[in-house]
Amino acid sequence: MTKFPKKLQQKLQERKENNAFRSLTVSDNLVDFSSNDYLGFAKNETIYADTFQSLLKNETTENGATSSRLISGNHEYYRELEDFVADFHHVEKALVFNSGYDANIGFFSAVPQRGDLVFYDEHIHASIRDGIKMGNAKNYKFKHNDLDDLKLGIERSRNALGAIENTEFYIVTESVFSMDGDSPDLKSLAEFCAKERIHLIVDEAHAIGVLGKNGKGLVQDLKIEKQIFARIITFGKALGCHGAAILGEKPLIDYLINFARSFIYTTGLPPHSVASVLSAYRYWNAAIGEEEIQGLLRNIQHFKTKLETLNLALFFRPSDSAIQCCLISGNEKVKTVSKKLFDKGFDVKAILSPTVPERQERLRFCLHSYNTEEEIGLALQLLKRYL
Repeated sequence: MTKFPKKLQQKLQERKENNAFRSLTVSDNLVDFSSNDYLGFAKNETIYADTFQSLLKNETTENGATSSRLISGNHEYYRELEDFVADFHHVEKALVFNSGYDANIGFFSAVPQRGDLVFYDEHIHASIRDGIKMGNAKNYKFKHNDLDDLKLGIERSRNALGAIENTEFYIVTESVFSMDGDSPDLKSLAEFCAKERIHLIVDEAHAIGVLGKNGKGLVQDLKIEKQIFARIITFGKALGCHGAAILGEKPLIDYLINFARSFIYTTGLPPHSVASVLSAYRYWNAAIGEEEIQGLLRNIQHFKTKLETLNLALFFRPSDSAIQCCLISGNEKVKTVSKKLFDKGFDVKAILSPTVPERQERLRFCLHSYNTEEEIGLALQLLKRYL
């Protein structure tokens, strides 16, 4: 047996000493306040049955895609899903990736070129940061949801560049931030980008299925689709499946097919995975899908009302989304409260530093259409006692 590297052992030990060590657990038989299955689609029997019937009807018996989509893995369900998604989200084209992580590293490592500049919100998702690091463009962060700070950064960069031609500017944000549940002023940001001829990218992972009319996200709700250079949507959250898609105009999709390495050099999703996403979209598009969305919105409002009633609102980040975060400073403290809730049957995850900055550790409540008012009320009463 080879000896485990000393440097790696030291890093693991540091995590343990800082109460930040991660391990895998199974959360069976607990009240779910942690998953991204906002609408309960992952457990929806109608969607499961529709997927199975579709595979039988099309005589699809393959267990895998067999190769990358550019070789032999581009089965018919891909074409169906991408056409449906593009029409559903009012965009010219959609390109399906294996995951949201693949979509983000594929886009940001391939699209911004050497000499270009990328400006990203300081709370942006790790997958976007990783993609930016893999690319050749210079990158700068701006204060969270602070358009004025962003404008100053762009002005400084333009003054430093002078008359250099062919420099493209990219700005990336999320319509709902995964660690805070809040949203930027997307309309003002889109107007600024259109005026300044800057390419705006919006990750809608946590807005799809939750916010906007029929849960179609904030970009469509604000009717700014044509002002967005690219949208990233994921299927592993409100849709309850797996995978992701990048939405944009045909030249962008053509470019990604040719240059996004996380798309080119990986085996495609199997037919049953893509078929399940298509079934989830059809269910969502039908009137029956609206019931889950309205149930989730009622639960979000009930949760916020209980925060006020129990005098807990000051502990929480302002949010109108399914993500509601209670700040509890210190890894040890937040893990202790999470464990106490766990022992009472509630799965509420502690978000530790370094995932979030030190002294901004938190409990993250993820709300769902299937949570009951009684579950929400009891969880918050227990939280107040433990705080």
